[in-house]
Amino acid sequence: QVQLVESGGGLVQSGGSLRLACLVFGSTVSIGPIGWYRQAAGKQRELVAGISSTGTTNYADSVKGRFTISRDNVQNTVYLQMNSLKPEDTAVYYCKFRLGWNDFWGQGTQVTVSS
Repeated sequence: QVQLVESGGGLVQSGGSLRLACLVFGSTVSIGPIGWYRQAAGKQRELVAGISSTGTTNYADSVKGRFTISRDNVQNTVYLQMNSLKPEDTAVYYCKFRLGWNDFWGQGTQVTVSS
């Protein structure tokens, strides 16, 4: 069974950095696309960044130039490096792994950016 476990969230001041990690159990991280999503209070969940099985990356306009998604095939982990954080980045961050027709989600990790 595929399971995803996120870590790395926390409280940081505006302008600071955090690195989120999404560890995949039960599958190989490189065989399917993985995305980082976030959901702020009262808002819909949105895609922040994604990486395909071939390594192609994409980003939401709001995070381009500040966030970087990467994959470590040895650690079976996908990372989200977040720099120059802003209060509007505050949200619960989730990773999603697509395997065939199935989507698997992690439990989420809270990121809070204070002004």
